[in-house]
Amino acid sequence: MDVMIHSSNFLLPNPAAAAAADNINGLTSRPRKYALIILNQRLPRMTPLLWSHAQLRVCADGGANRLFDELPKFFPQDDAVAVRKKYKPDVIKGDMDSVRTEVVDFYSNLGTAIIDASYDQDTTDLHKCVIYIHGLSDPQKSNLCILVVGALGGRFDHEIGNINVLYHFSSMRIILLNDDCLIQLLPGTHHHEIHINPSIEGPHCGLAPFGMPSQSTTTTGLQWDLQETCISSTEDILPQVHLPSSQLYFVLRYWM
Repeated sequence: MDVMIHSSNFLLPNPAAAAAADNINGLTSRPRKYALIILNQRLPRMTPLLWSHAQLRVCADGGANRLFDELPKFFPQDDAVAVRKKYKPDVIKGDMDSVRTEVVDFYSNLGTAIIDASYDQDTTDLHKCVIYIHGLSDPQKSNLCILVVGALGGRFDHEIGNINVLYHFSSMRIILLNDDCLIQLLPGTHHHEIHINPSIEGPHCGLAPFGMPSQSTTTTGLQWDLQETCISSTEDILPQVHLPSSQLYFVLRYWM
């Protein structure tokens, strides 16, 4: 079984530092590319950092309102209009029932592509945006990772819908983030090696099976490792485990 290697180097202060960390740790033979999707929930404080790493920025419907309203608050010393012009999304896509008209007009006048997908009422706005990104290139060949902010918090059914997208696109690297944690799918088709940045991640993480039990889970590097353990969502779910500060595995919580 092949090994899938994970890291959160996109949390490092600049793209050059992230690329250097990837190369030093041998995480990738090709530069990692990032796309950022902004959903309609409060923006985490690392949004400008994630923006700087991304080559493509997509707002999902009302996520454009969040970008328009909240990004200037991260830079109170700067002119709000100048900040909005600097942080211009490449695309706004969704069923367009949440984004305000003045926001659409502002960004479209700056060259943002507006994609009305109101004909599709069977998928979430996140799903629509992932389909759009998937259609641009082969995610595996391009070494693409999609970072999603605004996916956690708010209505529980929306959170579950966003997590379900990870399963629908299990062959793609998609990470959901907020100010407290990140969530990513570890497909059962691979072994997984997760490298952490101890200065900003840990010491807690969680392993949660969804849909069906994980029949045989083995870990190394945790404070309390598992050895061919069956865990299920109804019995043996692991809500929290601990990482030794020097080890490099399974991380869902970070400190910034």
